[in-house]
Formats: sequence, structure tokens, C-alpha cells
Amino acid sequence: MANKPVEYNATVTHIQKITPTLAIFRVQGDTAAPTFIPGQYAILGLNHPERGGVMRAYSIASAPYRHAEYLEFYIRYVQDPTSDNPLTHLLFEAKEGDRILMRPKIQGHFTEEKTMGTADKRLKILVASGTGLAPFTSMVFEKFHQTGNTDGYAIIHGASYDYDLGYRERLDDIMNRGTAKRYIGTVSRPKHLDWHGYVGRVESHFEPGKIEKLEEDLGLGKGGFNPNNCTIMICGLQGTIQNTITNLLHRGFVPGDRKLHRMFGIPEDVKPSIYYEQYDTTPIIDPKNEQLIDECIERLRKNGIPAQKPAPEVAATGA
Repeated sequence: MANKPVEYNATVTHIQKITPTLAIFRVQGDTAAPTFIPGQYAILGLNHPERGGVMRAYSIASAPYRHAEYLEFYIRYVQDPTSDNPLTHLLFEAKEGDRILMRPKIQGHFTEEKTMGTADKRLKILVASGTGLAPFTSMVFEKFHQTGNTDGYAIIHGASYDYDLGYRERLDDIMNRGTAKRYIGTVSRPKHLDWHGYVGRVESHFEPGKIEKLEEDLGLGKGGFNPNNCTIMICGLQGTIQNTITNLLHRGFVPGDRKLHRMFGIPEDVKPSIYYEQYDTTPIIDPKNEQLIDECIERLRKNGIPAQKPAPEVAATGA
């Protein structure tokens, strides 16, 4: 049975194909999109001729100051969809000028206001894998528009290949203007001989033995990559989120997620320093993986965080 068709109220005005399976789309509503906070998302939709309408949420990659002109989205084609009517299969067939649904309500809590707070003066390290970069470009592009600089932000973006590092040239131009690197791209499968940047999955650079180079390049100084100086925001794959969190426990960073707080037995009054955006319901850390949970608790305790394994019934439910 086909889904109910969606009603189009916007136009695809620009498509930049970075690769055949990675693109930037600009969408302009029939009426101007409302202003929004960087880190939020909008819902797009298209109609399949036989299967009906399909809608999906995508983080907005453009800055709020552009809202009256367009919203921009950084999207990868889903090679192995779980649905028989995947939106990206329709979207990557679209042409400039095609009609689309863009729901007028913009939502989401993965913002500075809802995480560490806008008054927080620590360096915001924005960790992204793939198209998880989108909420972070919105943040730094807005900052650059307002002030002419991107002070207070650093982006570490991971992808498979160097040509998958969308927005690389622009981010390098506006963020790497001083002695410290504030935009760092890393690739897990370097193919080009002229790639001289970081190599490896983005989360691997937070491992002991690697984080020292990262903190030096970021201009933090030896031992400076710590929650007194930095907060962390992560967006991307489940593995990126999990491994970034578990690696940074070595430096005393504390996740803000309530389920992880309870899983690790972290007291409620301990201030968090890691926040993340997750697009699926897969647990960031499997509550049945007792060995990993024990390791995380031990890492926290070594950094003075009074973590303690909760009672079995609490650990099991995550309540």
C-alpha cells in the first residue's frame, strides 16, 4: 500500500554533486523559512510514483542568516536502505528547479543553547564523520558572518577519502588563519599521493598516543586537551560517537547523556563536557557490554570523577 503523497511547498534551487553519492542541496520555500538556531534540522519529502510520499529529517548546513534565501543540506545517498522507499534515491534523481516538501517547522536540541550554553567560553571542538558535519558548518558560518572570525570553534571532520571532505576548502579558508589549526580533515582510506593531512577514522585521533599531536596542532599545549579548556560536540556514525566518548574519558570528559550518566554511575552534580546528536536508536554503548562499561568507569575514576557501577536493575533498564 502506497504512503499518502506529500504536498510540495518548496523548490530545489541548487545541487552541488561532490561525488556521485554525496551532494549539497539548496532548497527555497514558497515562503521564507523561519529563522533557526545552528544545530537544528528540517524535514524534506518527495513522492515516489508508486510508493507514495516519504519524509526524512536532515540537519541544516547553512547559516541562519541565509534562511530567507534558502536552507542548505549536506546529504549522502544511502546505498543499502532499510526502507523500500528511501528518500535519497529520489533526491539524487532530482534536478534544479524540481519541487519538494520542506516542512515549515524547524526543530532540534543539538545547539549550543541546549548543550553547554552560549556563555561557555571553552573551545568548542566539533567532531564529525561524513555528513554529520552539517550542524557544525551552520555554527561556524553563522559565527563568521556575525564577527568575521570563527574564534571559539574547532572542527575535526572524518571521511573515507579526501574528496569526501565536503566544505573543506571553505572551512580551511575561514578557520585556519592563525598558527593553530582549527579545521582538521582526516581520511581513513587515503588514495591520493598528495594527501598530507591526518590519516585514520576521526575518533582514532583521541586515543592516548595520538591526542597529543591533536592538542598541539589545535594550539592547546601539552595536556591542554581537557574539559577545563574544551567542550565536545559529536555528530555522525554510532561508532564515531561511542569511540570518541570512550577515548576522551581518559582526559576526564564526561558525557551529557542521561542514560550514560546512569550507566556509569556519575553523580548528577558532575558537569558534562561531551554532547552528541544521534539519528538512530542504537545504544551508544551496549548496556550488556559489562567489560566496556567497567573500563569506562575506571577511566572516569582515574580522572577524579566519582563514577560507580549502579545496581544491576538500574544498569539493565537505563532508567
